[in-house]
Amino acid sequence: MEENQSGPVPTQKDEDQDGDQGDTVDAKPDRSDRFSFFGNKKKKNGQEQQPEAPVSNQCRIIHPTFKYNMNYKKVGKCIIINNKNFEDQTEMGTRSGTDKDAGALHKCFRNLGFEVVVYNDQCCDDMIKLLQQAADENHSDAACFACIFLSHGIDGHIYGTDGVLEIKDLTTFFRGDKCKTLIGKPKLFFIQACRGSTFDNGIQTDSGLADDTDANPKYKIPVEADFLLAYSTVPGYYSWRNPGRGSWFVQSLCSILNDHGKQLEIMQILTRVNYMVATNYESQSDDPRYSEKKQIPCVVSMLTKELYF
Repeated sequence: MEENQSGPVPTQKDEDQDGDQGDTVDAKPDRSDRFSFFGNKKKKNGQEQQPEAPVSNQCRIIHPTFKYNMNYKKVGKCIIINNKNFEDQTEMGTRSGTDKDAGALHKCFRNLGFEVVVYNDQCCDDMIKLLQQAADENHSDAACFACIFLSHGIDGHIYGTDGVLEIKDLTTFFRGDKCKTLIGKPKLFFIQACRGSTFDNGIQTDSGLADDTDANPKYKIPVEADFLLAYSTVPGYYSWRNPGRGSWFVQSLCSILNDHGKQLEIMQILTRVNYMVATNYESQSDDPRYSEKKQIPCVVSMLTKELYF
């Protein structure tokens, strides 16, 4: 369950009481422990009250620089998992064109300074072991980490050659409480895979396209911070790949990175990728059910600073 912390939203009764009642979560209360992490509650007028906490204990004023520090010995490691062939029980077809993607990505990320390693046709256990091993490595002299999945998928899941895995189970290895040498550093995941079986038929527009300071190191950060997940498509939709030219998303990503990878910030790069996929591509097929379809990538960012390679 996703829980978003926010400041307290007072009711009329709360507004009449003095003091700050502390932060809470936007979720159904767990009656078994009654938010025991707040400490013992005191009764007032027969009602349970949250203990008051001084404002100074709830927040700290921090003045960070808003760019990730890339001044390390290495840019970092980039792992590419390129799954092309699948076992019969998966009922998944051969991903023709994926080798084109893997080759373009290898060259592109190497030019950005990454140490790139490509792993072909990995089963589920191999994928788990591979990323667990990568997370266990010492990344102290690296500025960031990148991982690219090229495979079949359904929303929230990615296919190994013999079955399916939750993407969350693979990214979790790199959380701040599990991979200490990547704390505060960007962890980038690019996912070329379907996320469902819905087609985007597109819509005709009314007009043509327009021309074209470091923070205190002792402060706490969330364990899920500093992740970026760039999906080739939005939840529920197909992701398109051309057997001869590669996938729309990967080829667009490589094109923008090759042209602007060392000048633009990562969100600017991915916005241009979105634009390229959305405007430059439309499916063509002898089967009318698969023809004239569109695609839009999707970026989920938990980055806390700007990222320039």
